[in-house]
Amino acid sequence: MENGSTAMDNGTKQPLLSPREDQQAQSYFLRPSNASFASSFVADADDIGPITGPRDFFREFAVESKKLWYLAGPAIFTSVCQYSLGAITQTFAGHVSTLALAAFSIENSVIAGFSFGIMLGMGSALETLCGQAYGAGQLDMLGIYMQRSWVILNSTAVVLMLFYIFATHILRLIGQTEPISKAAGQLAVWMIPQLFAYAFNFPIAKFLQSQSKIMVMAWISAVALALHTVFSWLFMLKWGWGLAGGAVVLNASWVFIVVAQLLYIFSGTCGRAWTGFSWKAFQNLWGFVSLETWYFMALVLFAGYLKNAEVAVDALSIWLVQILHDYFVLVPPSS
Repeated sequence: MENGSTAMDNGTKQPLLSPREDQQAQSYFLRPSNASFASSFVADADDIGPITGPRDFFREFAVESKKLWYLAGPAIFTSVCQYSLGAITQTFAGHVSTLALAAFSIENSVIAGFSFGIMLGMGSALETLCGQAYGAGQLDMLGIYMQRSWVILNSTAVVLMLFYIFATHILRLIGQTEPISKAAGQLAVWMIPQLFAYAFNFPIAKFLQSQSKIMVMAWISAVALALHTVFSWLFMLKWGWGLAGGAVVLNASWVFIVVAQLLYIFSGTCGRAWTGFSWKAFQNLWGFVSLETWYFMALVLFAGYLKNAEVAVDALSIWLVQILHDYFVLVPPSS
């Protein structure tokens, strides 16, 4: 300490490095490096090896495609099955009457489509949160995030329920014809259970996908689609219930999907990811809104202003079924 204080008193500066060490450091940083990236990179066991020709390319392409479709295939299948529930009901509605088809198209594309866009966007926020929690090893947060999303989405569903209840007046206010507005408004009231099924289903989907539990979702959706097809024909055509029968079956199909997935989660198959309900679900709540499906709703809505509105809405809704099937294959909302 005395030597240090003496040096400071004399105004001298002590170098951090000795002249020899300083020269070695400068020569290390300034000398050119001949090492290539290939020689310094050490590949893991799962990394793709060097591709030296077409044979290596096609071999690795087949391997990577298999890995991709192992995850994407069931996700696409799940999305198509769940979307097809409404498409099948719409198909049977066309066998009931032209008005029934137009009413279901308006309700499914405008009323339910409006809610679907909000629920999907808000539920999609879990995709990032659950992915981060799973990657960080905080599996217990997956269940907390899902419960928080349930709280947010069910609260939103309560607000959106007013849109269902007053659908007839809203459709008339924006210029839809009286028969279509009345039939679609009545159907919208019947479809309120589907709204709350959305609020549960989208967070569950992100919760399971973050753990790569895709196959169980695919199996549940496949069973639901098969049962939905049979019972839709039975209720809507065989027993002559019409749109009322379609609403009963469509609501029951969505409730079946939600209950089956919850039973899978509660059975303990998710391990630490689900440890039960927690009061933490009511902390740090935050909402998310997406507009990604609303432009389809606008197309069907504007078709109602055309001459011969029932036929225009029917034609557009049939085209829309095909377009959305292709969309969900390329960009599945549960992927």
